[in-house]
Amino acid sequence: MLQTWHDVVVAHRILVFLFAALACMAQPFEYRSLFNGRDLTGWVNVNTDPDTWRVENGELICKGTPIGVMRSDRQYENFILHIEWMHTEPGGNSGVFAWSNARPGEKNRLPDGVEVQMLDPDWPKLHVRDGVTPPIAYAHGELFGVGGVKVIADTPRGERSISVENRVLGHGQWNTYDVVAVDGVIKLAVNGKFVNGVRSSTQKKGYLCLESEGAKIHFRNIRIMELPPGLISVDQIAPHL
Repeated sequence: MLQTWHDVVVAHRILVFLFAALACMAQPFEYRSLFNGRDLTGWVNVNTDPDTWRVENGELICKGTPIGVMRSDRQYENFILHIEWMHTEPGGNSGVFAWSNARPGEKNRLPDGVEVQMLDPDWPKLHVRDGVTPPIAYAHGELFGVGGVKVIADTPRGERSISVENRVLGHGQWNTYDVVAVDGVIKLAVNGKFVNGVRSSTQKKGYLCLESEGAKIHFRNIRIMELPPGLISVDQIAPHL
């Protein structure tokens, strides 16, 4: 039995989503490639150098400098994103932004959105401060809102959500992220297992951004499955560029 107005709203959203899904059954959901393995078609360099991103042997390679992003050429709302990544040096740092406005901040050169962090496991021991090593969870698949976007963490570490199990592989090894993003909720699977999530994102539609953040990183097999739209208001959509 529904006990509160919040329960009614949640139930209504679920029904709307299910009806929308049924309406789309005539067109089965399929993955679509976001990287063709040959060039940067479908991506727009936002604020990095012309040679920050290149394609080599079917892989998308980011040299890591300068700090900034490359964005998708269109916005996405509800989707499943499959992306494989590999750092090539200890302590490498990068990520993918979901529901982003793709507009760099004045100080940190990064846009808003929900960041799905990609850190090498050696990052904590390379960033010891005052004799204190950051927790290992910091190097593994953290999810958090940036640039004013707010989320509620499933497993909080401050305003960030940490993975409940460390499954990330070190530099020189490929990692697989499957990101399910629906109606302000994001769930992250790392190498075949769901281990993290956030909900109630204040922004629910926007661009995907790949991050250049100081370290070389390789990407491959980037593909997306678009899902039916949900309930969304104008203020939850990033401005179109």
